[in-house]
Amino acid sequence: MLKFTRTLALSTALATAATAAALAGGHGKMVGGAEMVPDKTIVENAANSKDHTTLVAAVQAAGLVETLQGAGPFTVFAPTNAAFDKLPDGTVETLLKPENKAQLTKILTCHVLGAKAMSDGIAKMIADGGGSVSIATVGGCEFTVMSEGGKIMIKDGQDNVANVTIADVDQSNGVIHVIDAVLLPAS
Repeated sequence: MLKFTRTLALSTALATAATAAALAGGHGKMVGGAEMVPDKTIVENAANSKDHTTLVAAVQAAGLVETLQGAGPFTVFAPTNAAFDKLPDGTVETLLKPENKAQLTKILTCHVLGAKAMSDGIAKMIADGGGSVSIATVGGCEFTVMSEGGKIMIKDGQDNVANVTIADVDQSNGVIHVIDAVLLPAS
């Protein structure tokens, strides 16, 4: 855990420099057809991405909007609509029901780290860990992060693997890494 903390401190320093550079240029990465503006929050930017409408609806249903608009810093592994579509039929609809708010909140907070972890910091942790590293999420999930061919991947609690498809989408209160699968806690 000490290595993780040191690496996050390094990542934070690198991220601060990247944020300053992005703000100076005034441009962010494109996600879901929208520019992700580095001086907007995670929620503000995600709401503009046509690829993250399901995630935004889930965050709203779970009552996490205010939290993810907070100061952070946060790292959010943000599944796309297509990632949610890979879940069994009816899963998203069931999770969005008020009676399933606790389960939805658990799943969503398992996509969040309580620190800003840029991809270079994550890659260093993976290398220092001999090819993989365990991370603990805000939701109490333990996932394994690894890389293959320079791509970062996350193995969830059910051995599903999500690939980071767009890394280092800088936000005013953290960073988003777009992923192609929903991360699930252990059964």
